Amino acid sequence: MESGSAPRLLVVVNAHSREGAARAEPALAELRAAGFDCLVLRAQTHEEVGDWIARHAAGAAGVVAVGGDGTANLVAQGAMASKLPFGLIPAGTANDLARTLGLPTEPVAAARVIAAGRRRAIDLGEVNGRFFFNVASLGLSVQLARRLDRDTKRRFGRFGYWIVCARVFFGVRRFRALIAADGTVVRVKSLQIAVGNGRFYGGGLAVESSAQIDDGCLDLYSLEFAHPWKLVAMARDFLVGRHGLWREVRVLRAEKFEIRTRAPRAINADGEIVGRTPATFVVHRGALEVFA
Repeated sequence: MESGSAPRLLVVVNAHSREGAARAEPALAELRAAGFDCLVLRAQTHEEVGDWIARHAAGAAGVVAVGGDGTANLVAQGAMASKLPFGLIPAGTANDLARTLGLPTEPVAAARVIAAGRRRAIDLGEVNGRFFFNVASLGLSVQLARRLDRDTKRRFGRFGYWIVCARVFFGVRRFRALIAADGTVVRVKSLQIAVGNGRFYGGGLAVESSAQIDDGCLDLYSLEFAHPWKLVAMARDFLVGRHGLWREVRVLRAEKFEIRTRAPRAINADGEIVGRTPATFVVHRGALEVFA
């Protein structure tokens, strides 16, 4: 960046999200009014984002995602690779990362957070080479992710999670898995195993009541009850992260987990299917600087 030139931000907008496009314009106007030169990519595919960030990273002041948790996850991969700070204008269905970071959801207010320039270092989770902010999981959440299509998100917003959940609720079955952490191995029959890096996921559910995105730990829970209807009884406890108080819910905290299943099972990370078991989950302390 030349002396006296405006600081440049690389801004990635999810081109498939009408909400993202609508929120991008006032946010960009606020950032430009604050003195930033904004280079914008309206991303059509996942593949183009990382290359675009890498090509324009030299001299940039940061990378900003305009979108939901999936877009944030994708853009953060590029920010990490380019060693640039990361900013977020929330424009998704759940906005769990924004909730974890305490960011405003109104686009101009979120842009002002970036313009103020205050940063904090946060942890990133990693599963089989893929980074995640919020949660990586297998089981019930994968079925939800597969059925929560773009049309459902647009029509119902965050309530789409609950609508899809009702559709898959009674068809889910437990699976066998082996969980290894801190030299201990346990065998489980579970409806879902989730490993959280941040605090919130799934539209406002809490991973664990004391979980933080900068605590240097991963929080795991495994739902080991036989009847899915118990999820209804547990709903309030999931909202505040007290589901671990139920005897059928196993909770563990560690810096690394290994999970194996009899047959390969898909893994959902921040709303995207990213791989299959066997899987290794690790935490990277203070791996990413964010505007917050």
